[in-house]
Amino acid sequence: MIDDKELQSALSGFSSQSFSLRTVHLLMYLFTNTNVRKIGPKEFTSVFYSLQNWRGIFERFDRDRSGRIDAPELRDALLDLGYSVSPTVLDLLVSKFDKTGGKNKAVEYDNFIECCLTVKGLTEKFKEKDTAYSGYATFGYEAFMLTVLPFLIA
Repeated sequence: MIDDKELQSALSGFSSQSFSLRTVHLLMYLFTNTNVRKIGPKEFTSVFYSLQNWRGIFERFDRDRSGRIDAPELRDALLDLGYSVSPTVLDLLVSKFDKTGGKNKAVEYDNFIECCLTVKGLTEKFKEKDTAYSGYATFGYEAFMLTVLPFLIA
């Protein structure tokens, strides 16, 4: 078993890209569905191959090869992944995941992964409650908090 800091170091060692602990935590959560922050060899392999897929998606939608994905590129990437977000949500995502606090209005690779994993995870949790696939769900306060908090505290 390796912990989050060991995973962060290992992933950074395989590429020239450094990964924030938050991104590492979201990747770990994706493959364990817990906040334990330790993974075994099977999960490590899954994380490693997942990052290769994310890199391919990032490069495909970074059309100007700037090393950043702007709002239109992010919208297209999310649509390709099956997530249609409103312009308001898109602006919030870019503002949240832009390392410059919204000045560049673009998202770098590490934050792109974090953004997509957040959208993916929240959408999956929402779909669990939207059993009629109507785009609406009813959450009690506790269920809402348990749905959202793992993505906020990752």
